Amino acid sequence: MEEYVLKTKEEEFTIGPLSILMLSVKNNTQVLINCRNNKKLLGRVRAFDEHYNMVLANVREVPKTGKARKKLF
Repeated sequence: MEEYVLKTKEEEFTIGPLSILMLSVKNNTQVLINCRNNKKLLGRVRAFDEHYNMVLANVREVPKTGKARKKLF
């Protein structure tokens, strides 16, 4: 049973959506992260887990593009 759990976890990081983060860690490439508060971060992933918690390095917030909002007052 324990071997099955380990094999399943390993497959998650090599085949599933987490594999993109794993490649980013191995190749030290930048990733663009869309946060829940509609902010975007550009940085390098140093570590992550199955819940998408990440340790990032060289992080920059990407400014929003487009027209500026009109002020209400």
